[in-house]
Parts: sequence; C-alpha cells; structure tokens
Amino acid sequence: MQEITQFTKDLIKKYANWQQSLKPHGGETTIHVDEVASKIAAFYEQIRTIIDWKEEHLMRRAAIIRKLKRKFLDFEINNFTNHESAESLILELIRGGFFPNNKIVESKIGEVQKVIDKYVFILKNNPENKQGKAGLQFYTRLLEIAACEIEETLAPSLKEMALIEYMFSQMQQKIKVSENIYEKGLLKREEVDTQIYIAVQESLFKLDEPIISYNLIKYTYPYWNNPTEDELLKVSQNMHSILHSIEAQLAHPLGRKFYSICEKHDTPYLLLGDILFKETPDRLNVAIHDPAQLEALVKEAYIKRLADLKDKIKRAAVYSTTSIFITKILSLVILEWILAFLIGDKLNAIFLVADILIPTLLMAFLVATVRLPSKKNLSLVILETMKIVYQKEKMDTYEVKLARQRSVITRATLSFIYLLGACVSFGALFWIFEYFRFPIASIAINILFIALILFAGTAVRTRSRELSIEEEHEGFLEFISDILFLPLTGVGRWLSNTWRQYNAITAFLNALIDMPFSTFVEFLERWRYFIKDKKEEMR
Repeated sequence: MQEITQFTKDLIKKYANWQQSLKPHGGETTIHVDEVASKIAAFYEQIRTIIDWKEEHLMRRAAIIRKLKRKFLDFEINNFTNHESAESLILELIRGGFFPNNKIVESKIGEVQKVIDKYVFILKNNPENKQGKAGLQFYTRLLEIAACEIEETLAPSLKEMALIEYMFSQMQQKIKVSENIYEKGLLKREEVDTQIYIAVQESLFKLDEPIISYNLIKYTYPYWNNPTEDELLKVSQNMHSILHSIEAQLAHPLGRKFYSICEKHDTPYLLLGDILFKETPDRLNVAIHDPAQLEALVKEAYIKRLADLKDKIKRAAVYSTTSIFITKILSLVILEWILAFLIGDKLNAIFLVADILIPTLLMAFLVATVRLPSKKNLSLVILETMKIVYQKEKMDTYEVKLARQRSVITRATLSFIYLLGACVSFGALFWIFEYFRFPIASIAINILFIALILFAGTAVRTRSRELSIEEEHEGFLEFISDILFLPLTGVGRWLSNTWRQYNAITAFLNALIDMPFSTFVEFLERWRYFIKDKKEEMR
C-alpha cells in the first residue's frame, strides 16, 4: 500500500468537510422567487450573457458586479445600509438563474447585507480623494471585490479553495527562483509566495483580477471576513495603498514565468479535484491507497474532462463570435455607414454580407483547426498525478530563471522582423480587399474584424491546451504564422480591451434597459403574489 502525502490527506479531509456542508439543514426557510418572473428574468440574462460574454465561470460574478454598480450608481452610499438592499440583490440573482430557487436560506440575506455594509463603510471612511478618473477606478475595483465576497457568501467556494491551497503548498516546495534574480533586485524573497499564489489561481481555475485581489486580501488579512470596527477602519484608511500593492503584484514582470510553470503542471490537480468531487470519502480512502485503482480513476476523470473541454471550446467559439457580432461588428457596420456617407462611398449589400461572413468563417476555421492533447499526454498526466499524491524520496523542482540577455543589435533585428511581419500582414489584407474593389471604409472595418476574431480565436485555442502537460513542438508553418498574425492578434487584443471600456451597446443596456427591466420583473412578481392571495381568498 502506497503512503500518500500529508498534503493529500489534508485535501481529502477538506473535501469531506465540503461534502458534509452540502447536506440540507432542516428547519431553515429558503428564499423563493416566482417562477414566471424568474423565466422572464433568466431570458434577459441569457441575452446579456451573449453581449457581455466572458469565461463561463465568470458570468455570475459579472452579473453581481453589474447589479451592484446599478445600485450604487449615484454614489449615494448612505442609501444602501438597510436590509432591503441585500434582499433585492439576492432576489434579482435568483430570478436571473445565477443561483437556484428555494436553495439559499434566508439567513444569507443578513450575511450579504453585512458584506455590503462593510464596503459602504470603506467607501465612507477612505480619506483619499474620490473625484476624477482615479476615484472612479478605486470605486469600481472595490465594487468588483465586493461582488467576489457576495458570491462566496451565497455559494462558498470551499472545494476550489481547498484545491488552490493544495497546489499552492506543493508549488511552494517545487518552484525555485534563480539567485541572480534576487541579486539584480528583480524580485524580493518575500514576494515569491505571493507570485506562486497568484499563478496557481490563474492556471488552475482561470481566475481574473477581482477574485485574485479578493483572495490576496484574505491571504494578507486573515480577519477580513469578520473584522472588528477598529480593524476595518484601519483597512479603510489604507485601502488605496492595499489595492495599489495588489496591482503591482498582479502586473509583476516575472509573474508570467510563475504562471507558465503552474499552467504546465495544473492538470493532475484538476483531475484529482474531479475524483474527490465524484467519489464518496469511504471509496476514495480505499482507491487512493491503491495505485492501480487511482490510475483507473484518473483515466476516467481525464476522458470526461477532455469531452467537457471540447464542448467548452464549441460554446466559447459560438458565444465569443456572437458577442463580437452584436457588440462590435454591429457597431462597426453602423460606423461603416457613417464613414461611407462622409467620404461619399456607395454601400453594397454584397460587401456588407462579406463584412459579416468573413470574421464568422475565420472563427469557424480557427476552432476547426484546434488541436487537442495527444494520447501520450494521458500517460504523462497519470505519472504526474502519482507524483503529487504519493510520498517520493525526491521531489521535482521547477526553476524560475531569467531569459538570456540579447544584445541591442539582436533586439533591434527582432523588432524589425516583427514590424516587417505587421506590414506584410496588414498590407496583404488591404491588397486582397482592394483587389475585390471593397470600399475603403469596408476595408478598414474588415481588418478590425479580423484582428478581433484572431484574438478571440487565440483565446479559444489557448483554452484547448489546458489539459496538456507535454512539450509543445511548433513547425515551420507555425513559426511563419506567428510572424504574420501576432501583430494582428495584438491589435485585436487592444481593440477588445478598449471596447470593454467604451461599449456603447452595453452602456445602453445598463442605462436604459437594465434598471427598468428589473423594476418590471419585481412588479410582475409582486403582482403574481397578489393574484395568488386573491385566489386563496376565493376558496
């Protein structure tokens, strides 16, 4: 019988506690919303999902952020210290289908209100100037972190955090930093654990900045979820510097090196989490001590996750393309009409159809050419899983080291090649559209479309490699395509990030539809309850 590591024993215990927490506690009243109102609200949220598309695991929190921003829109934070603000928020989220009906106990309303009160207190007691762009950025970041805490309050991420802590504990021992990095002052020794913690969260569950920021605050301030008034006042007065420090850690130049190591070795941890999620504690305790049984469970979990990955890639392609079409292509087609009018070009229906079909077909091609892990990858995954579960005399180590320094001439040459590739790719696209007599406005719009789709497609293709731990081998064609398409992809990335800030369609929905629609759904629900009461009186 193989001896499992203490880390693994602790993980099994945490998962057993999590499974115990899922058992219903009798006697507690749960929150109920009207089914008809819920269906209407859920339909609207599905439309918002397409327009505001993000990774699936981020959609619920995106909805919480959107609803919090709407509630705090006028900065009149004194209005949100009553019990109703938490209740109305939770009811909206349940109606929208982000949390199950009749499952959340009513005591959660008080817990969420306590969270809202905490962030209101921070906003009221922060001494920094809240005016201008800097003040708005601080306000937005704080609401995003508040949304993370509200989500965790309503749906505690016990199993996810257990797996993060498990991988973090092992990576602390496995990742070694080259001494010359410390000598050059590129990284402080006390920053290593923070960088590993960030990298584990990014690689394991693809967490974004708000949730990582929230987890870092909890990591730094263990009392965060239940602070005294003095502790909270002290944090409030230093919140700007706390967030600034977190931003610096998230943007650390060496962060990508830590991420690359964790991303390559996260698959065994994901599969182990799947096994623990599925198996009962009794069966697991027997299976995990037997390498043959564990290997069978790993194979089963790998095959299932690979199938799920294929479905996620298809959904991501459909949602991202649809989102780009609605929020970007639609906007740019309108812009094309305006530009054509200003410069005197005549619009052609064929060109407008091409404007839509070209990026759509490009995304279909990118998804069709996605390469999933090879059969060899499964053997490597099983081997790596055995290494993290069982005691070994020698532990694998992964070194963070600096890339070889390039001379000024080499850097200039590489920059010139990159610039040349950009000129060739943009020039070739312009020539093709010009050859088919596309109007100048249409050419500009199509190049932007292609850049956006390439960026979205690259994100989907990157997602397809999340289970792979084998070394990647790129051929000559991949080398040439990188030279030609990376500049276009970079433009697409910049456009996508910029559009997120100035998305007119999203702003329109938030300002003119979101609030009236929520009011209508709430009225509909109250009307439905009123009718039910009247029917009962008739009996």
